Amino acid sequence: MAVGFPNRTGALRPVLIWGKVLMAEQEQWRVFCAIDFPQVIREEVMAHSLRLRRAVPDSQASWSRLDNIHLTIKFLGETPQSRVELLSRAAANATEGHGSFPIRVGGSGVFPTRGDPKVLWIGIEDLKGKLGELYTRLEDECAKAGFKKDARPFHPHLTVARLRKPRHARTLASAHKGMEFEPVEITVSELLVIRSKLSSEGSRYTVISRHRLDLPGETKKP
Repeated sequence: MAVGFPNRTGALRPVLIWGKVLMAEQEQWRVFCAIDFPQVIREEVMAHSLRLRRAVPDSQASWSRLDNIHLTIKFLGETPQSRVELLSRAAANATEGHGSFPIRVGGSGVFPTRGDPKVLWIGIEDLKGKLGELYTRLEDECAKAGFKKDARPFHPHLTVARLRKPRHARTLASAHKGMEFEPVEITVSELLVIRSKLSSEGSRYTVISRHRLDLPGETKKP
């Protein structure tokens, strides 16, 4: 009887047990594609969160941290580490020839729209339809690479908090929707592939790859 283990990269490795060749389990990475935000947006979101926490101090929620505020374009979840490179290539293909574009951050809402609220969010306005175009291109490129398409409609937003318990949830949601979030327009110039590692202190993000969007009139060098 011979026994083997996954190698240090997490790739599959043959294991021989009682004459049968098995494949050792591969390391899984929790990954997603996202757009990052400038510091000023992050700070405004954190200030909004602080006002809510003071308004409804007894609410039980998991609040987004300053360094974790982003706009998710595609969430893949647990993915074999050996396939992450395919995801980065798909992101590169999706951004190829796609110019930078403006979006507006502002407005507030909750998920779901009926029943007990679970998520507080700040809205994203796709000013020229380019965000939706990037999403579609990324979905198509990921499908070519063997990743599943997202069955849910794309609803771009920034997550402010996830509500853990229904107690005070509606009060918190009402306060969130009643507070103004001054609209801010920014230019999106990069798509990121990110790994999320869960811990007792929350998610920790590591950027795996960056994919720049062309500036108007710019041509990427080969």
